[in-house]
Amino acid sequence: MSASASTENPAKPARRIPAVPFWAQIVAGLVLGVVLGWITRSYDVQWLHTTLDKVGHIFVQLLKLAVAPLVFFAILVSITNLRKVNNAARLASRTLLWFMITSLIAVAIGLVIGLITDPGAGTGLTPKDGKKPQHAGSWLDFLTGIIPTDVITPFTELNVLQIVFMAAVAGIAALKLGEKAQPILTLSESVLELLQKALWWVIRLAPLGTVGLIGYAIADYGWDLIGKYATFTADVYIGCALVLFGVYPLLLATVAKLNPVQFFKGAWPAIQLAFVSRSSVGTMPVTVKVTERLGVPKEYTSFAVPFGATTKMDGCAAIYPALAAIFIAQIFDVQLSIGDYLLIAFVSVVGSAATAGLTGATVMLTLTLSTLGLPLEGVGLLMAIDPVLDMMRTATNVAGQALVPVVVAAREKILDVDAYNSASASPVDDEYGVRDAEQKATLPVTA
Repeated sequence: MSASASTENPAKPARRIPAVPFWAQIVAGLVLGVVLGWITRSYDVQWLHTTLDKVGHIFVQLLKLAVAPLVFFAILVSITNLRKVNNAARLASRTLLWFMITSLIAVAIGLVIGLITDPGAGTGLTPKDGKKPQHAGSWLDFLTGIIPTDVITPFTELNVLQIVFMAAVAGIAALKLGEKAQPILTLSESVLELLQKALWWVIRLAPLGTVGLIGYAIADYGWDLIGKYATFTADVYIGCALVLFGVYPLLLATVAKLNPVQFFKGAWPAIQLAFVSRSSVGTMPVTVKVTERLGVPKEYTSFAVPFGATTKMDGCAAIYPALAAIFIAQIFDVQLSIGDYLLIAFVSVVGSAATAGLTGATVMLTLTLSTLGLPLEGVGLLMAIDPVLDMMRTATNVAGQALVPVVVAAREKILDVDAYNSASASPVDDEYGVRDAEQKATLPVTA
């Protein structure tokens, strides 16, 4: 064929099927999960009930599989990375301070909502409906449980608080050793990248996990159960929403002098994944990615986000225990005093590390109840509804874990404002090169 012929009959470019954005996949999974859950419960489809349970369970188990080593190496590397940051001690103290400030605000909102709405009134629940949990938190357990008896058990039993302790000790020791510890640090950074890459693959399964988790929740608990806890459920969601969409934007606008809408554009991928996975630690790689894209220096992000993923819990450790304490006190007919409310605030700020970034906030709740002297059987009243509540709590947790580094970086003049104002892309799409694939790969479609 001549050159002229080839130019006269150019091949038709194949049309492309655009990739579905990750957020849209999550939303689709959420809708499908609700529909399948309703079908399962309405028509008693046992095989579908089992399938939804297994799909959701496998997704959560895959997330948990990486939790122990991820936390250890993330904390170790983050502490050693602080040596690359000017005023590292000041940044660390400011981060902790803002963690405490936002926790106090969140617990105050929870207490006010609880006092206004009386969530335990009119539920029909009695103390007999409660069941004492098998494992309860106490201040003695909290303090003594930080130090492990050996280096293996914390990883096999997934005791995140002990893992954080060992990682912090290893990180500080590495800083003291200096150049001698460099081979260990290089290995740790490589292992951390490997774990994060593997966890990204699990995160890509989040739409399927959403179908299973949401579907099973609807099928197993049903709207009737949610209706019985309607006031309490609404209180938790409203309290978290006030913090998420009220307090956080106000802090961004007044303290950090930043556009709050832009923060949610950048942080939304992490927030939506947290809502589905119910795990701050499982969401941590996405939280790190969005925080970096919001203009926070990588060295500071690598410290602040892992630290926050194990200690910063405005939803699980502030709003929820405040409301739950009021709810349980009303069911058991116990009058709370002003001193009790101050104790709730104290526990929320100091004991939030007990939640350890895993799904659920039972340990934190038992710690609060035992401090107040309330019956631990009250925990059993809330276990059935916990997965529904935990979605919104974890979303609030993760938003706060991204917010504080942004606020601190802005106040310390180390925030890349241009990066903040342009942050919008989904980190999952970018991590797998979906945008590049859309530009390079083509899928032929017949006309």
